[in-house]
Amino acid sequence: MPSCAEGGVLGILPGIIGVIQATETVKIILGNGTTLSGRLLLYDALNMTFRELKLRPNPVRPVIDKLIDYEQFCGIPQAKAAEAEQQSEIQEMTVQDLKHLLDSGADDFVLLDVRNPHEYEIASIPGSVLVPLPEIENGGGVEKVRDLLNGHQLIAHCKMGSRSAKALGILKQSGIEGTNVKGGIQAWSREVDPSVPEY
Repeated sequence: MPSCAEGGVLGILPGIIGVIQATETVKIILGNGTTLSGRLLLYDALNMTFRELKLRPNPVRPVIDKLIDYEQFCGIPQAKAAEAEQQSEIQEMTVQDLKHLLDSGADDFVLLDVRNPHEYEIASIPGSVLVPLPEIENGGGVEKVRDLLNGHQLIAHCKMGSRSAKALGILKQSGIEGTNVKGGIQAWSREVDPSVPEY
């Protein structure tokens, strides 16, 4: 499942919550009105309903005397940190570099799209081959990519670049090196070919 950064958020939802937060801030600054302090407001955008829960204070208030271990608190295991470090070592190219490569007529590379099939149906870069990230994570896609390459260079992309970096990290562990397209198809649409729809 893509993150909110890649998959997107329905823009009106954070807009409505942001307006409520701004209103609360004004009330606190002015010292006027009833704030949501001690209450939890739940918003259901689909049914356009608000619900309120009252919160009781914790009778045992812990003393905060130092910062938490952020990685441990957020449940980021060492493997994730190692994966992030490995992804940072992956080579990158810009969408302009990719365009130049495609325009040159070079045929010594495979352009791999690791997005989901429904995303590929919305928009794709000409000549790209779809092998979704979940397939690569499950192992079956690794051999598929190896067969596709047949000695050619690997260039991978996704919507914004993070899923393809993850895919390249997994492929690298299997001995398959590749280059990531920085900014993915979103950058391609904005900087190279505006006819490719953004989603």
